Amino acid sequence: MSDYNTNYRWWALMLVSSGVFLSVIDIFIVNVAIPSIKAGIHGSDGDSQLFIALYLIGYACFLITGGRTGDHFGRKKVFITAMLVFTTASVFCGIAQTPLQLITARFIQGIGAAFMVPQGIALIQILFPEHHLRVKALGIYGSIAGTASVIGMFLGGLLPDVAFIIPGWRLIFLINLPVGLLAAALSAKFLKESVLIRSVKFDYSGIAILTIALISLTYPLIRGREIGWPLWTLLLLLAALLLIWLFIKDQKRKLRAGNEPLINVKLFSYRDFNIGLLAVFFYYMVQESYFFVNTVLLQTGMGISSSKTGIFFACQGVGYVIASLLSIHLVGVFDKKVLQVGIIIMIIGLVFHILVLETRPVNPLMLMAVLFFYGLGCGSVLPSLLTITLRNIPTHFAGAASGTYSTVQQTAIAIGVGVVVGLFFNEIGGIKTLANYLHAYRIATACNIFFLMAVAFFLWLMPKEKRIDN
Repeated sequence: MSDYNTNYRWWALMLVSSGVFLSVIDIFIVNVAIPSIKAGIHGSDGDSQLFIALYLIGYACFLITGGRTGDHFGRKKVFITAMLVFTTASVFCGIAQTPLQLITARFIQGIGAAFMVPQGIALIQILFPEHHLRVKALGIYGSIAGTASVIGMFLGGLLPDVAFIIPGWRLIFLINLPVGLLAAALSAKFLKESVLIRSVKFDYSGIAILTIALISLTYPLIRGREIGWPLWTLLLLLAALLLIWLFIKDQKRKLRAGNEPLINVKLFSYRDFNIGLLAVFFYYMVQESYFFVNTVLLQTGMGISSSKTGIFFACQGVGYVIASLLSIHLVGVFDKKVLQVGIIIMIIGLVFHILVLETRPVNPLMLMAVLFFYGLGCGSVLPSLLTITLRNIPTHFAGAASGTYSTVQQTAIAIGVGVVVGLFFNEIGGIKTLANYLHAYRIATACNIFFLMAVAFFLWLMPKEKRIDN
């Protein structure tokens, strides 16, 4: 039985869920508002990619360390501190005057999210030791994250069209201020501190190598296209590959020496885990790039308002939430077949995206139906992808595997923005006509369909569930 009374536990769940709410809403709200942000800050196409990619890189590189920091200094303390960092960075995003200022603030915002979110998940484990209550609490936590995605898409469309004293696009960042401050204040007053684990060690050099490697990989992928691929961009890509190799060697060396590496490379001796990570990587390559190219096509290419775009994407979010609630139960009966069907739905949905968006005029009801259908596919895959990937990992590796999963997830999203969106902008060319936008959209969507086919292949390779007792 838990040491906490029932009312406190559910109240605390709402507080710790505020972290994932803010981190998720800040991804989806920017997705829909990208054209408005780009115009407001006078940024380039590459800048708009970096607004998203640097947030995700900051998140990916510090996520594992964020979890360990909570063990060492206390979950409550780290949660509140990270919430304040995230909120402060949001304010700097909202008042940024140059693309560089906004990109830098977004990177810091991602770091804040990386330290904030793991504390919420860990505190739920502490608050709800009973299995049935923990499952229920995690379900509520996941539902809040799904709801945040829908709210984020709606607000990302609505706020840029709202005229206040300041440009509407700045409000998408500044609204985090009252929410973040209130959540931090209530957490300081009501949350109880977790037990400290002072034996936790930090792999500072591993964090540095991984961060530099990912920035060296994504930055030239995004900037290179705009500036004609000068020599330094190619050298930076080569350096990124060398740094990744160095990172792997460094992690193996630390493990042999009995130190605690950032990523436990023993995990990669499990074939099922490797296959799952490949499925995860290709799936998340699609996720962010899908929103990006659709948003740019609708708003910049077709001249549809930001608020209407937000409503369209909210339909996709509703489909996701409905399917995610159903799929959690269906996976227990039909296993990976649920995810395979979801991938098929997503592929069919992308084909219909092209067909509907190329009709003149575009039928709004048809577009909303296609987005809802695609959302059903996403909701059938995403909630159970973590479970499918980690289920055959021994219990004592569960924490390390979860952190590695999340790092790969965020890295894949950033690379997807660099590769697929970069291809999209490259195919548009210098003359930005609707025909060019549609041509680029077909190419980018075909690329995403290919990635989803790769996901289907790796899901096919995944074995059925089995028990590991060691």
